[in-house]
Amino acid sequence: MADRKYDVVLYGASGFTGRQTIQYFAGHVHASEVRWAIAGRNQQALEAAKAHAGADARAIDILIADAHDQAALDKIASQTRIVLSTAGPFALYGNQLVDSCVRFGVHYVDITGETPWVKDLIDRHHEKAASSGTRIVPCCGFDSVPSDLGAYLMARHIQKNLGTQCQQVNAYFKFAGGVNGGTLATGFNLYESGQAARARDPFLLNPAGEHSSDEIKLNLDSKTATYDADVDAWIAPFIMAVTNERIARRSAALFEQWQTPYGPGFHYHEFQKFNARSRFKAKTASRMLGAFEGMMTRPFTRRMLKSLVPKPGSGPSEKTMNNGWLSLRIGGNFGRWPQATRHNQRPR
Repeated sequence: MADRKYDVVLYGASGFTGRQTIQYFAGHVHASEVRWAIAGRNQQALEAAKAHAGADARAIDILIADAHDQAALDKIASQTRIVLSTAGPFALYGNQLVDSCVRFGVHYVDITGETPWVKDLIDRHHEKAASSGTRIVPCCGFDSVPSDLGAYLMARHIQKNLGTQCQQVNAYFKFAGGVNGGTLATGFNLYESGQAARARDPFLLNPAGEHSSDEIKLNLDSKTATYDADVDAWIAPFIMAVTNERIARRSAALFEQWQTPYGPGFHYHEFQKFNARSRFKAKTASRMLGAFEGMMTRPFTRRMLKSLVPKPGSGPSEKTMNNGWLSLRIGGNFGRWPQATRHNQRPR
């Protein structure tokens, strides 16, 4: 692909996350090193996003393609080595773009959290992409990079430095910030398309295989707040666990297929973390998440929620984003120590 015009094309560049990505590229990527362009369906919106990024983005090209125009998407794919997409909901706007990438041997990366759609991508494209060396890499945003890498690094740390196998990884999130309208639109589409029930399968993204009743029980989503003595804190279900846990489990299952497993019976969970005296906050957060999911399942209350939340293309203010933060604590459990390295440490 060395003769292609671009190294990277950013698709969906006029959306909320797309505009942030243009600004980052403009400030960090030199045109002499990486040839990049932006793409989407609306010329005027792309021009505005480019202008907003300032002088450093002045020279970048704009490519036009509607998400359902296969010929236009093929033209983009034929000109680049990599496509980055921020155009969600991906179940609505991503299928034909990924199809183009697979056919033209273009690496593809997005920021989806839509696990049913990701499962469909795997079923439709995995064999051809794997045989050609094309990388199709979804879920490369907050969903689910910290979770997936955290589980991987903890498992390998236990193996390398403690000389045993990892049985369990827990991730504990604390955060502050806002949510953009595109993320919310993705959630609404998940329920409106009837895919929410499918997303609850804890092994949705795993390679095909049977799971025992004990294995299923170990991997079910958390539903209630509880006190966790390991971190001396109250914890509640984390809103993105329904995506992140499936991604981390898929990685673990693939490494097991490749004969480099995390450990026997490995399982992964994540939570929202409060402090040791925040029982009320944790229980309130758990109830609010349950109520939100209940409202999303009913068309009337879902329409009401839609009228109240940010619309696609909008999101937190610059100040809110600049003041946002994330704290992630990862804990690993490895059970019994090997006799040679046991000493007096606890198995935690």
